[in-house]
Amino acid sequence: MSWKFTVPLADDTRMKIAYALSKEEELCVCDVANITGSTIANVSHHLRTLKNMGLAKYRKEGKLVFYSLDDDHVKQLIMLAMAHQREEKAHV
Repeated sequence: MSWKFTVPLADDTRMKIAYALSKEEELCVCDVANITGSTIANVSHHLRTLKNMGLAKYRKEGKLVFYSLDDDHVKQLIMLAMAHQREEKAHV
């Protein structure tokens, strides 16, 4: 039996996206791309991954898609991961 396990925040782009979503109620895909300096296609791929892993949710308004973190627990997870990352950099 083989296990495939993906750590959703292990990717720098996904972490940037999650952090951006933690700072705003919701963002459209184009805003996330602008904030992270990534392409819309790349951001869409990572947002889909976050959604599939239960960390983000979306809503459509016409042709626009708006993403947000799934709930406050996810926001707390993002904040904890960012604090840990800052601590790691401080010890290097």
